[in-house]
Amino acid sequence: MLMSTQANRYAYQLLDARAQAQLMPPLSAQSPLSIADSYDIVRCIMDVRIAQGETLIGRKIGFTNRKIWSKYGQQEPISMPIWTPVFNETVRFTEDNRGIQSLTGAQQPRIGPELVFKLGSTPAPDATMEELAQCIEWMAHAFEIVICPFPGWKFEMADSIAAFGLHGSLIVGEPKMLSEASRRSLGEVLANASLSLSCGDELRSAGFGSDVLGSPLHALWHLHQLLGQQPQFSGLAAGEIITTGTWTDVCPIAPGETWTSAFSGLSLPGLTISFV
Repeated sequence: MLMSTQANRYAYQLLDARAQAQLMPPLSAQSPLSIADSYDIVRCIMDVRIAQGETLIGRKIGFTNRKIWSKYGQQEPISMPIWTPVFNETVRFTEDNRGIQSLTGAQQPRIGPELVFKLGSTPAPDATMEELAQCIEWMAHAFEIVICPFPGWKFEMADSIAAFGLHGSLIVGEPKMLSEASRRSLGEVLANASLSLSCGDELRSAGFGSDVLGSPLHALWHLHQLLGQQPQFSGLAAGEIITTGTWTDVCPIAPGETWTSAFSGLSLPGLTISFV
């Protein structure tokens, strides 16, 4: 278990690396780091950012796609989803599902296509997945730009939690309000949908909603359950935006590229984002 002074020291190391757009050795290379330790660092980073005037608006769930777990982690592969707080400074909404995004200051950026939920009501602590669906106000497609302060994207799971969950920025498309009928079948509809991700005219990756813990709705339920076991954090609440994890492996991106996505089996428009 980390001493509070050590958790704070790690928090400021990560904040400084992000501010300076510099790489740093993984925390686990300096001393043993448990999953519980990493969430203590997350709590410290939250407190610092809020004290500096940033506004907490939701959460990011990471590593929900089981197909990519074996690709990450040095001593042990990734074995479960993670989460991190999301602040308003890193979230933006597109116009007509198109946009331009600067990569200045982004450490080793990659792109992941995701589904975002906004909660319209606060779920009960023991909410079932069906009851949780009733709390969702809208859903939207989004690109998450993930970044990594550790050289070569080499890290342990605990490192990735502490390092902002590897969250860089979130570009959100047009929200779709959910009807009562659509909420009832939401988990199944999302599980059966597919998505393609292209750079220019070249297909780079593809995936299914079922790759995301069986369904993005199940990913949301998993986070709800996990927060119930972490008393240092508040539970999900009305008004939060939750991004539920990439449908494909995350792909490296560079200035000058334009990336597009398209759904099949889901009535959400794709996104087109150009990077500069």
